Parts: sequence; structure tokens; C-alpha cells
Amino acid sequence: MRHLWSFLAGLVVAPITWVLVTLGQDGSGRTVDRWVEIGTYSTPNLIEPAVYLGVAGVLLGLLGTLRVSPLGPLVAGLLLVTPYVGMFIAPFAVLDRIPAGWRVLGDPLPLSLPVRNGTLFLIGLALLLATFSIQRWRRWPARATPEAPAAPADETPPENTFTLGDWPPSGGGSEPDTAPPTLGYPSPDTPTEPLPRRTGVESPWTSPPPRYGARPGDPDNR
Repeated sequence: MRHLWSFLAGLVVAPITWVLVTLGQDGSGRTVDRWVEIGTYSTPNLIEPAVYLGVAGVLLGLLGTLRVSPLGPLVAGLLLVTPYVGMFIAPFAVLDRIPAGWRVLGDPLPLSLPVRNGTLFLIGLALLLATFSIQRWRRWPARATPEAPAAPADETPPENTFTLGDWPPSGGGSEPDTAPPTLGYPSPDTPTEPLPRRTGVESPWTSPPPRYGARPGDPDNR
């Protein structure tokens, strides 16, 4: 399908390019000749022919450089080269077959001008050479779709091989505990000193702290 669309594009681009190049060359040539004749110039007069030539260049660039089917550049190149090649065989017959007296938007359209000066042969040859690229004949590579990750196979959980022999050895290998003994309840045999009794005027903030080491049932621990 891409070859068909490229073929149709070549059939359309070739005559349009011929017309645009003719308008651009004729308008540019007449403008410059007028400048020389009057001895002065006005650059805005070149805008119109420059637009014609610019559009023709864009069309040729798209057809000749983009990675489309080479059938389009091949057809367009053959159509543009043929008139100039015919000048080697029967030049007067070729010139008689080219339409004359046409006008576009009020401007004359001398279609024989790019044939006489060889512009069509140059453009057609460039398009023909563009068809020799091997990459143009190949299809676009299909976009690779990311493969879904394979589901992991059902694996049995590893058996617990932990044995009592894996525990770290205990006994004399550890260092002795040198931390100071923590505060705790004293043994019943430990003598204690009684706390002074409260007079009732002490505030909670000025009362002496409870005696450490006293048993909970000690009446002095108040």
C-alpha cells in the first residue's frame, strides 16, 4: 500500500514542481532584468518568485529525503528527466509539445524555460539517485512489544534445617558482668534507718523523698 501512495505522490509532485519552478525562475529572471534596466532595485519584488521556488524545494525535499517508498521519487524523476532527454533526440518536437501561453494568477507560465536551461534534468536526476538507497526499499521495522515477564514457577519453600547446634556456645566463653548492681529491695536482714516523721506543715515539694530500699509495708515509708 505504501508503494501505491508513493507512486501517486510522484505523479502529483512532478507537474507541480515543474509549474512552481517555472513561475519562480521566470519571475526572478524578469525582476532582476528590470533592476538592471532601470539601474535600481526593490527587494520585495523577489518575494513572490522566492515563494514559488521555496515551495517547490520543500516538495522535492519531502519526496526525496523522507523514508517513504522509493517508487514516488523514481516516477517523479523519470517524468522530469524525460523532456530534457528528448532534446537529444528531437528538440523541436519536444518544444512544440510543451504548452505555451498559459498564465497563473496573471503571471505568464513559460513551461519550456526549465527545460531549456536544464533545471528539470537536474531535479529529476537528483530524485532518481534518491531511489538507490537500500534503506528506502525496506519496510519500517515493527515496533517491538515488551514481553510480559514469565510467571515464576511454583517453588517449594526451603526446609528448615536449623538445629540446636547452630546456637552460639554458652558458658565460660562470655565475659563477666561488671555492671554495678541495680537498686532494689534490700534483704530483710539489712538494717535500715527510720525517716523523720512529718509535722504536717511540709509541702509535697519539701517533703523528704521516700527511703530507697524500704519494703512496701514499712510504716516509715510515707
